Amino acid sequence: MANVIITGCSRGIGFELAQLFADEGHQVLALSRNAKPIRDLAHSNISAFPFNLCKEIDLQKLNKFLKEWNTVDILINNAGMLLNKPFLETTVQEFKEVYKVNVFGVTEIVKTVLPMMPKNGHVVNISSMGGVQGSVKFPGLSTYSSSKGALITLTELWAEEFKETGPSFNVLALGAVQTEMLEEAFPGYQAPTTALEMATYIKEFALTGHKLYNGKLLQVSNSTP
Repeated sequence: MANVIITGCSRGIGFELAQLFADEGHQVLALSRNAKPIRDLAHSNISAFPFNLCKEIDLQKLNKFLKEWNTVDILINNAGMLLNKPFLETTVQEFKEVYKVNVFGVTEIVKTVLPMMPKNGHVVNISSMGGVQGSVKFPGLSTYSSSKGALITLTELWAEEFKETGPSFNVLALGAVQTEMLEEAFPGYQAPTTALEMATYIKEFALTGHKLYNGKLLQVSNSTP
């Protein structure tokens, strides 16, 4: 059984992921700003506390918790911030807020957890098809898609930097998934994939993908391009 850390667990894909891993007997640390939904599950294999990956005090809280674990086998950086707003109306502060969550916060949690991960550990970063070079782009997503593109490149760089010592780093670029975050950004849009369907795929990939992939971007989308 693996020790698994998942960010962004209050709803959507992260919420489903935490339950899937826990139901299989893995030990899960489910992190999100709002810990109530995951705590309300009262699952014996899930630990949770309020966590903002942009706050140093919360990273210290994570460090303290990790002393209870000897190792972290899987880290899934699922937390994300989506802003749908015309570029000329987007402030520098809004750009910074999105990048704080989607890029800088991920780098901080990786720095925190990495020393506890074995060579055969697996870091799975959750990106978006919008961050993939050459994919279809949409107006209003300058902040979100560019930050997810940065995460893809970071994943490739980390895989190279830690290829001798591990863990493996891979990134999944997701197509549209029917989540609360998508509904808030695009009211009324119906995605072809449910949060549970995507979470099921991510769980399997997190457990086995590092055996075949390192430093790779996988496009998880049922549309082209």
